[in-house]
Amino acid sequence: MNELPVSIDATLDQLRAQGYIASRDLATTVFLALRLQRPLFLEGEPGTGKTEVAKALAAMLGRPLIRLQCYEGLDLAAAAYEWNYARQMLEIRLMEVGSAAGASREALAHELFSRRFLISRPLLQAIDPLREGPAPVLLIDELDRADEPFEAFLLEVLSDFQISIPELGVVKASEPPIVVLTSNRTREIHDAVKRRCLYHWVDFPSAARELEILRLKLPGIDAQLARQIVAFIQGLRTLDLYKLPGLTETLEWSRALLELDALVLDPETVRSTLGVLLKYQDDIAKLQGSEAARLLAQLKAETGHDG
Repeated sequence: MNELPVSIDATLDQLRAQGYIASRDLATTVFLALRLQRPLFLEGEPGTGKTEVAKALAAMLGRPLIRLQCYEGLDLAAAAYEWNYARQMLEIRLMEVGSAAGASREALAHELFSRRFLISRPLLQAIDPLREGPAPVLLIDELDRADEPFEAFLLEVLSDFQISIPELGVVKASEPPIVVLTSNRTREIHDAVKRRCLYHWVDFPSAARELEILRLKLPGIDAQLARQIVAFIQGLRTLDLYKLPGLTETLEWSRALLELDALVLDPETVRSTLGVLLKYQDDIAKLQGSEAARLLAQLKAETGHDG
């Protein structure tokens, strides 16, 4: 396990060493969350690198990553714990034999709800005091996909790093995990969750930072092509599209262009690869018209290269 960063600059450097180029505002929030032992709540458009923050933190601190992927219908049994009912039923059958031999029913009943019958899910795994090794990084990903009542389950974990199990008692972390929550803001997250966290909005990167990220992730990319890709996508984000492309799409599109041995952006290449960049037909149809040609013409004027 590695030490926590001692400054904002150290946080920036250590994240960068893991391939994550953060803005200074984000690095400040991450640094404070680590130092204050507070959960980190990251909200923003899909594909802006929120989930990658948790992965980078786990790597840079040498800690395991435990991920809870949220979805509609997620409940306590899938997120925190459940009892192993099949094993308990088997134990009950053994109880009947043991009772005939004079075994204590009270002792056996108590044993049914001991830790050996408890199945730990991500939330309990992250705070389990019996867990060996350093405290993990707990990623609660895309919380907005879960139903609103599920948020109530999280409050105890986020504030006290513990879970109350009626049959067993309170399970409290001996060392608090590093908690990162993400949301794509498809719905509002309750204030009670946000108040327990340090909050940061992860926006689309600036052109300069996006270019820096692209060069870091794809070091072999041609400098001219990289500038054109970033300029084109920055232009796309000014349009009225149903789903704006995120950083994830920038990297995916760039890899696709490299596979096609593209040296510059041209209308035919853009038209034939829009399905990599955009995920909705209405957006693709809009770009296949005059918008793509306008963006390419603007790109050509700005860079001075044929597109």
